[in-house]
Amino acid sequence: MGIQKDRVKFNVGGRILETTATTLANAGRNSMFGAMFDENWSLLSDNSNEYFIDRNPDCFAVLLDLLRTGELYVPANIPEKLLYREALFYGLLNHVRSAKRGQFDGNRLRLCGSVTGQAPGDGTAIRAGPDGGCCVAHGSIVHVYDWMLDEHPPINLDYQRVNDVGWIDSENIVLGACERLGRGDGGMGLFSSSTGELRYKFQVSHESQIKSYTAGALSFSSDYKIFSSCKGRSNEYGIGVWDQVTGKQIDFYYEPLGWPLGDADKLQWLQGSSCLLVATLFPRKDNCYISLLDFRQKQMVWSWSDIGAPLTIDEKRVRDAIAMEESNSICVVNEYEDLGFIDLRSTATSIRWSSRSRLMKGKMPDEPCYPKLALHEGQLFSSMNDSISVFCGPDCVLTSRLRRSYGGSICDFSIGGDRLFALHSEENVFDIWETTSPPLL
Repeated sequence: MGIQKDRVKFNVGGRILETTATTLANAGRNSMFGAMFDENWSLLSDNSNEYFIDRNPDCFAVLLDLLRTGELYVPANIPEKLLYREALFYGLLNHVRSAKRGQFDGNRLRLCGSVTGQAPGDGTAIRAGPDGGCCVAHGSIVHVYDWMLDEHPPINLDYQRVNDVGWIDSENIVLGACERLGRGDGGMGLFSSSTGELRYKFQVSHESQIKSYTAGALSFSSDYKIFSSCKGRSNEYGIGVWDQVTGKQIDFYYEPLGWPLGDADKLQWLQGSSCLLVATLFPRKDNCYISLLDFRQKQMVWSWSDIGAPLTIDEKRVRDAIAMEESNSICVVNEYEDLGFIDLRSTATSIRWSSRSRLMKGKMPDEPCYPKLALHEGQLFSSMNDSISVFCGPDCVLTSRLRRSYGGSICDFSIGGDRLFALHSEENVFDIWETTSPPLL
């Protein structure tokens, strides 16, 4: 690539450090050091013997060693937040994150910390950000944390209850909220994750009129679309679609007779089939409704409901659902953490319950139960009371459990940025689980 092997000398805060152009090239084009090379990755010369940088020399030495070896060693005398600040200045924050945390693996996760929220009681949702931060919705407030777990200014919806929240990228968060009758507010908005500022609102138009609505569950596609379940006071019940970039409404799927799409608790975009899974679950409705919507054909291409299905003595009501595209099935979970599977290729859409997945024995505890499901890199995660179970392989074999006794039941969890965040019902405390890198020998 034309990289020169010349030595490069830096004077950082009065301390002289030397390296090579090859080492600096490991920083990548988007780093500060990338600006020192031309388009052919040849070192640009400024006719001086050294480059002066008025920054912390100890942190510079650590980051330089990271570029040399790909390994991160932080001496005890350097606070981690100081190193992160310097890495941000040089454009090396992604390098530090990659070196600090190993590749995400549910069976190798370790608890690395817990954060106590600002308000007691149940939180609505926790969502992991793409860079390893997270946000926690509680009532009308969303608390936002960066990847160093420093809290940013909260997003305040002025008494509108937050139903769901999602990250578009590390700088932008979408919130879905309830409409307050007669106020014309609610709906969905895009907010700055760092300042909490409202950037724009997503509107629903029906018969050429702008309508007020309640936004429920959210989902995002790789081609920059936002999906949300919507409930309005006229006929705008169903699933709305907006463009992430422009904020304009581009489609709306009105709910067919008997199917409460506007009440959906769970939306999931399926990249392989270009369909949207829509699930309305117990206890929001007495019966569960799961469907797949194809917006290209403008129709529901698959559906299942437990209407008329006889309940067992255990009352196996579906509490969460997630599509597993590789196995052409939908996984569901009930209050007892029985996993169930619905075959998308079969016309007989009954649930095949897997009792071997049950982890809780005997009488259920008196505290609330919030079973949730998530998929990540081929592993299935299922929360139950105060623990999260990890299942692997085509047969979903239980391989490990994540458990922390402090905080009560897990009411929600989310995976992103190589971290798993678990939100507990008591005091809104949330745990951070990471796959730690092996120690240096």
